[in-house]
Amino acid sequence: MNDQVTEYIQNAPLEQQKIMETVRSIIFQSIPNAKEEFKWNRPIFKTTKEFCYFQSTKNYATIGFTKDFEKLNDPNNILEGTGKTMRHIKLKKVSDINKELLSDWFTIIATE
Repeated sequence: MNDQVTEYIQNAPLEQQKIMETVRSIIFQSIPNAKEEFKWNRPIFKTTKEFCYFQSTKNYATIGFTKDFEKLNDPNNILEGTGKTMRHIKLKKVSDINKELLSDWFTIIATE
């Protein structure tokens, strides 16, 4: 694990810390060969390519998906954004996390 990512998480508001630690755990359970880095002032995760990031705000944590996001099945339309290369979801509390869905998404986008 990357020390800068750990520090970033520890400096976030408490609820966002919990969200990011949970998402971090889901990433490493889903993609054991994932690596984390700190770029563009936020944690990013990659295999042979970057596949997601997270970012903390005062009221929520953003989980972003880079490139290939169009391969994700989003039946509840929780992905937000209009850019050509990224989409994200906003999580306000740990109970907002759908572990199975995120695990599927990380697996799809990190291994494609």
